[in-house]
Parts: sequence; structure tokens; C-alpha cells
Amino acid sequence: MKWNWQQPDWPDFRWNSEALAALEARFLQQSGVMIGVVKHLGGEDRTNIILDVMTDEAMKTLQIEGELLNRDSVQSSLRREFGLETEARRIPLAERGIAAMMMSLYRSFGDPLTEQVLSEWHRMVLSGRSDIDAVGRYREYEDAMQVVSGALHKPAVHFEAPPSSAMASEMKQFLDWFAESGPGGKAPLPALTRSGLAHLYFVSIHPFEDDNGRIGRAISEKALSQAIGQPSLIALSQTIQRKRSAYYDALEAANKGNEVTAWLTYFAETVLEAQEHSLALTDFLLAKARFHNKYRGRLNPRQERVIVRMFREGLDGFKGGLSAANYITIAQTSRATATRDLQELVAMGALGQTGTLKSTRYHLRISDTGH
Repeated sequence: MKWNWQQPDWPDFRWNSEALAALEARFLQQSGVMIGVVKHLGGEDRTNIILDVMTDEAMKTLQIEGELLNRDSVQSSLRREFGLETEARRIPLAERGIAAMMMSLYRSFGDPLTEQVLSEWHRMVLSGRSDIDAVGRYREYEDAMQVVSGALHKPAVHFEAPPSSAMASEMKQFLDWFAESGPGGKAPLPALTRSGLAHLYFVSIHPFEDDNGRIGRAISEKALSQAIGQPSLIALSQTIQRKRSAYYDALEAANKGNEVTAWLTYFAETVLEAQEHSLALTDFLLAKARFHNKYRGRLNPRQERVIVRMFREGLDGFKGGLSAANYITIAQTSRATATRDLQELVAMGALGQTGTLKSTRYHLRISDTGH
């Protein structure tokens, strides 16, 4: 089998622009809505929303590759990057590294994409790793770079990338293309088209020993941010992580040829879904801020701890609702105290109640906090 990079038309990707036109228009329209919402927030609310979106993206881009980090450490590191936290507690290298990469992407989205930028990102995402030989530089080993699954004696090869000896020339061509296809470039492309092509093109080259996927997603987000002239704050990795197998299936289907309309359609629809998720998340975070303003000073420390834990579940909510047993565990209190605390939260309107007896469940009433 010949892979996309082995074919005579590489890397002259082809696609049907008309099939993407409506999706491109929707992206621009939804971007305008998102920009408007964030623009009218107060400084503290805007920063908190940016921090929450960036933290979620940092966590999810790692989860796609099967890596789990501590959310509080990632957010603490991001807060330091924003100059909001000076606490000297030790944060693990992996959490610091992904936070540094997210901040680089946020602050420098408009800057050119260069070998130096990619090298810095690679060092950041590999912080704390000692199992990779070429950190911050393109892969150098002679063995084929393959994406495989299955048993060792009979592996299924999903993709094979160009040889390491071709990395310098392949990446120069890629970086030239990225510059020329951007706003103000010689051959500018629409936002979703450029973002999707950039991701496919980069991961097809697979220039690094590891972490090509998450750097490829960062490049996609950089392309989207450049298209709208500001950080996109799109939950791209979160959306991909929810349907991870579909993402890998789409990539595998796209690496066998250079007519890529199907890939670009999949990617565009994924970005739009991510954009809608970000808008919903923004509404949720605004409601969260209003909730805390309304009940500030009215909750005891146990109630505060449980409310914070419920909000941490985000848009998906506390699965099945909060039970009295959940409350006892989170608050580390007795059943009698938990019952009294929950009754107070319902009475003041912070929680809604459904069911009876052992089936009683409690839910945040964030839609009642007003604007």
C-alpha cells in the first residue's frame, strides 16, 4: 500500500470547497457570537473563563493520548502564567509543561509557526519524560515511524510516516505552506479548511518521536485563532476526546490518498461541535460566577466544599444528581449534619431536589441566579 506522502501528488491536497462553504460560514458566525460574549464580560469573569477553557483543553488533549494529569496543578500553573498566583507549592513537570504550551499558544497565536516554536512546544509537552531520545528536535532513528495496534507477532499498521531522513525537507515545505495559507499569505485559505489541512499534513509527516497528535491539535487551534484574530477558546480537544475512535478512524481513512474532502468535512463538523460546546461552557461558567456571587457568605465550609465539587463536574453535571451519601463523603460529615445542610441549600434555592427517600437527588439551580 502507498501512503499519502508516497503518492505523486503529495502534498497537493484536493477537496470540494462547495461542500465546506456552509460550515465555514457557520464557524465565522459562531465566532462572532463567542467574541461578543467574552468581550462584554468583566475582567475577573473573562480571566476565569479563559482559565477554565484552557485547563479543560490541556487536560483533554492529554487524555486523547491516554495521559492523565492533576487538574488543580494544571490550573495552578496556568494561574501562575497569568500572574494570578504566587504560591510556591511544587507543581509536577508534566503539568507545568502543558500549561506553558497552552500559554504559548494563547499569547503568540498570531506569530509565525517556525521550527523554533515547534521545538519549544515539544520540550514543553515532554517535560518530565526521560524515555524520548530526540526532545525538541525532529526524529532521527532509522526505523520506520509506524502507528500500529494489535498483537506484537501480528501488528496492524494504521499508518507509516516518511523516513526520518526526510524530516527537514518535509517540515520546511509544511511551514512554508502554513505561512502562505494564512491570513495575509500568498494563498490564504478559509479557517476550517486551513485548520483541518494543517492537522492532517502535520500528523502525516509525524516529525517527532512522540506527541505529534497534541502538537498537531495546537497547530489547528493556532490556525483557527489566526482566522478570527484572537485566541479561539474552542474546546477542540475536549470534543475529539469524547469521540476519540471516530477521530482516529477519520485520520486513518485520510492518510491513504490526497483527496481529503471527507476528512475536512469531519474536521469542520468537529470544530463546530467544539465551538458550540465552548459557547455552552461559557454560559455555564457565567452562571457559576453569578451563583457564587449570590450565595457568597451564606454557605458553611461543608456546603461550600460540596458546591465546588459539583461545579467541577462542569457541563455534564454530577452524574445522576447528588445523593445524601455523596454529600457525607465529600463533606466528611455525619448523616444528620448532611441532612440539615442539604435542607438549608434547598431552602435558600441553591439546590433543587428530585425523588424521595433513598432516591432523593440534588442538583445545582444555576438557571435561577439571574443576570
